[in-house]
Amino acid sequence: MKGLQKYLLKKTGWYLVTLFIAVFLNFMLPRLIPGNPVASIVAEATGTLTDAAAIKKIYDTYMSMFGLDKPMWQQFLIYVNNVFHGNLGLSFYQFPRPVSDIIGSCIHWTLMLQLPAILVGWFVGNALGALTAYRKGVFDRVFFPLFLFLSAIPAFGFAYVNVYFLSNQLKLFPGSLAYSFEMLPNWANPGFLLSVLDHYRLPFLTMVLVAIGGQSLGMREMSIYELNADYVKYSRLLGIKDKKIVWYVFRNAMLPQINGLALSLGSMIGGNLIAEIVFSYPGLGTTMFTAIRNQDFPLISGCTLIITVTVLIANFVVDIICGLIDPRVRMTQQEEG
Repeated sequence: MKGLQKYLLKKTGWYLVTLFIAVFLNFMLPRLIPGNPVASIVAEATGTLTDAAAIKKIYDTYMSMFGLDKPMWQQFLIYVNNVFHGNLGLSFYQFPRPVSDIIGSCIHWTLMLQLPAILVGWFVGNALGALTAYRKGVFDRVFFPLFLFLSAIPAFGFAYVNVYFLSNQLKLFPGSLAYSFEMLPNWANPGFLLSVLDHYRLPFLTMVLVAIGGQSLGMREMSIYELNADYVKYSRLLGIKDKKIVWYVFRNAMLPQINGLALSLGSMIGGNLIAEIVFSYPGLGTTMFTAIRNQDFPLISGCTLIITVTVLIANFVVDIICGLIDPRVRMTQQEEG
């Protein structure tokens, strides 16, 4: 019990430190993008106005409104205070729309696509990886190159291939958007729901296949390692049924894969979100891409903050679960103590 408490305290401390660093980078990195987005807002607001003094006054007003006239350290403290109060600021590009409103209108699309794809890919990938390790032979020789290919190709690259062949050439799926462009979002409309499901298939299939590749390779390697472990050989010498041995083998091999499930959530920051851009899917990926193109610091920070906190929480929960179900974690902490 003492080892588990020490493990929990240590993990909590490290994740708090990581969260602080993530918040700092989340604030700083968008501001390192060259250019001045306030100048674009002022240019649009002033239109044909030629009075330099009036333009300067409007510019100073906007700089003060966004807090960009203060030193960087004061901006950071204000940003942290606002974040803790749930205020992510106003969007530059869609001024004066609040960042929280923009994120709220797109995050459900990302969650609806990413989470089911990651979970299905994880379950199917682990099942296939375990099966190839156990069956070996022709089964492994056929599936292993396929797993290797799927794990090597990035999600956005696979998305381009699928859009070109499956959508543009074979006309099997819609290639872009989350629903037909002539429809207005209305979840009570059966026609709208069918359109969403129709446009959902290709992005979902793409991300599931990419997830299967990485998860199956990891599970295959861990299963092969466990199947060749000394306890397996000894158990077989004792005459224990192979079915029971295999259960323990795959249970032990699954522990690292649970960590892999949390780590796979981090892929939302990389390839999967970029794949949303390929499909013109109205999720966080497309929103963040638009924000980066338009130097929308508050919106960039808001999107990356939501993703970062989600990934940290997922990894923290999985670490705690592993500490509870894996006695080796507690033993390690007791030995260090």
